[in-house]
Amino acid sequence: MKMQRRTFLATAGATGAAGALGFLGLDLRPSAAYAQQATPKKGKVTTTICPYCGVGCGLLVTAADGKVINTEGDPDHPINQGSLCAKGSALYQVPNNERRLTGVKYRAAGSDKWEEKSWDWALDRIAEKIKATRDETFQTTDSQGRVINRTEGIACMGGAALDNEECYTYSKLARALGVVFLEHQARI
Repeated sequence: MKMQRRTFLATAGATGAAGALGFLGLDLRPSAAYAQQATPKKGKVTTTICPYCGVGCGLLVTAADGKVINTEGDPDHPINQGSLCAKGSALYQVPNNERRLTGVKYRAAGSDKWEEKSWDWALDRIAEKIKATRDETFQTTDSQGRVINRTEGIACMGGAALDNEECYTYSKLARALGVVFLEHQARI
């Protein structure tokens, strides 16, 4: 579009008039405060943190009958102050997805089908595998006889869904096991 003198003057005038209205006492804070006081007729509202990236936006999640019915930004949260990105706005679809896995799936080596297993079985199996791998690959000294006490057979990766305390606990566990390859990726 080619900018002409009349178009420029009309745009500048409209912008100036809109700015002047702001100085004349047009205040949207009372209506925003009223919207924040609204309570749902059905369900219970709880606060949580968005799991998608490392920003940590606050959410208000409304649940009724064991199902999430609404998610919205928390206006009292210091980071996002009520706003959400597209992924955070669509967060209610995560727990309400019919394709969401709710149990442990296991496929044995060489098998072509998945089996449903219990959480107790899965956690015990993970602990056994970690212990066996650590025992097989643990090094107490290097080639020059210096004490190193580490394992290079295990790597650990943290993500943005973990909060500060969980990351701290996770890193302490990894270091206690002797893990050298300890990383964090904020986008997973």
